[in-house]
Amino acid sequence: MTELAIGFGLLSDQTRVGILKLLTTGPKNVTAICKGLGMKQPLVSHHLGLLRMGRLAAGARKGKSVIYTIDRSHLKGLAAGIAKLTPK
Repeated sequence: MTELAIGFGLLSDQTRVGILKLLTTGPKNVTAICKGLGMKQPLVSHHLGLLRMGRLAAGARKGKSVIYTIDRSHLKGLAAGIAKLTPK
């Protein structure tokens, strides 16, 4: 249940949901995410860090950049936890 609560907490923020929505179109670096959201880099980096800690997003270094993607396996686990909450 703790993992599910953390996931809900992460998804309760409009900026983090916006980041995840942008990442559904493919991997992006922080500059592309900032442009897509019209936000400054420090704020976007903060939210990306939270998403990474919660394992909803992943980052991989490519040269000087970090390329972010959605961690689909963890998102599926979150969806499975939500499904367990629905009455049968």
